Amino acid sequence: MENLLDNIQNYDWLICDHSQELPQIATELYLKLTQLSTPKIIIAERSPVRFLASFIAACAAKCPVFLCNPDWSQAEWEQVFNLVQPDIVLGIDYHFSKSPIINYELPITNTIMIPTGGSSGKIKFAIHTWQTLTTSVQGFTEYFQINAVNSFCVLPLYHVSGLMQFMRSFTTGGKLVITSSKTLENSQLPNINPHDFFISLVPTQLQKFLQNPELTQWLSKFSTVLLGGAPPWDELLEKARFHQIRLAPTYGMTETASQIATLKPDEFLQGKFNSGKILPHAKIIIDNQPGNINIQSQSLALGYYPQMWENRDNFVVDDIGFLDNYGYLHIIGRNSDKIITGGENVYPTEIESAIRKTNMVIDVCVIGITDKYWGQALTAIYIPKDQNISYLEIQTQIKNQLSKFKIPKHWISLPNLPRNAQGKINRQQLQQIAEDFLIRSPTS
Repeated sequence: MENLLDNIQNYDWLICDHSQELPQIATELYLKLTQLSTPKIIIAERSPVRFLASFIAACAAKCPVFLCNPDWSQAEWEQVFNLVQPDIVLGIDYHFSKSPIINYELPITNTIMIPTGGSSGKIKFAIHTWQTLTTSVQGFTEYFQINAVNSFCVLPLYHVSGLMQFMRSFTTGGKLVITSSKTLENSQLPNINPHDFFISLVPTQLQKFLQNPELTQWLSKFSTVLLGGAPPWDELLEKARFHQIRLAPTYGMTETASQIATLKPDEFLQGKFNSGKILPHAKIIIDNQPGNINIQSQSLALGYYPQMWENRDNFVVDDIGFLDNYGYLHIIGRNSDKIITGGENVYPTEIESAIRKTNMVIDVCVIGITDKYWGQALTAIYIPKDQNISYLEIQTQIKNQLSKFKIPKHWISLPNLPRNAQGKINRQQLQQIAEDFLIRSPTS
């Protein structure tokens, strides 16, 4: 692992502000860490250079490292500190009192803990290693038949979607550009040839970019635009295809070290709508299709900190899907999001898609609210494109597309919906908002 430091001496691979400072910061930190007894390190650096320098130094020194979001709330930080009990905190000046709980030790020292589950209110850390992450990189390069991966990163490095862009470029000798969505939205475009790069976006980012003609034209020059983090909607995909964006919808998660299935851009432009084929480093098994997805891969996490999983060969996830006769993965929805109304099983994505197709909403989420008669009453929470639009108009539009039992019973208009940085909706928060709203306005 020490040769990681040798790989950073040439900082031409990193394109961002202050990239020339990376070798010195990493080397100095590495020398300090090797004087200590494998300290547990929290990295919450806002600066991409300091984040990467800290990450590389910690991995080279074989220290357990926890990647964290500097913008977590105080309650979230308390939760993290009580769980981790860190020896070193990099990036934030945070004062906390240690709780009298066990100081967990893992059987492997050079572990990489990546956060997941923040949108549900409870942060977990998936336990990875350099090997699980590089296995994902190997599957990626084999699938796309390339040697060096050039990545254009506008996603947070503490999240698996941002970290894996670094891993792909760093371990294959590619280039890594790091900037922010806001910088791009202000038309400050780096001087690179997009055709040589992969860019990774979440659906909400893609939606914003496609509203800007200059950014849309720039995005169409990329060889591949990876899209993940949250389920995309049909209207967004159709708009991307119309503008000839070489989109590659992906399926993956923190526990799998990012994507394990991807639709290639040429297939997307030809009209396919699915999550693509399984990458070479992974295998998916689905019994009684459609059903819960069972993942097998050497890129799988070893557990959730501090517990190691006993069975690391299979990871059965909450997502419901099926593999078609040609090996393409189709995701129907999440089992936990399933709504049972009047004895019928309903997946919100189908209803949300129908509502989006009316072109009357900016955003929408469908949830189930406890109801004495229906069991769960379908409730659509949406942002209207025009304040004059009535939910009755939307309801009329979708009646021909959906069965009667799939038409929402309640409609709630909001100025915005709570989504995290990866575009995932916070359904728990929406549930509370909807319940409070219906208490005040039961006839909505």
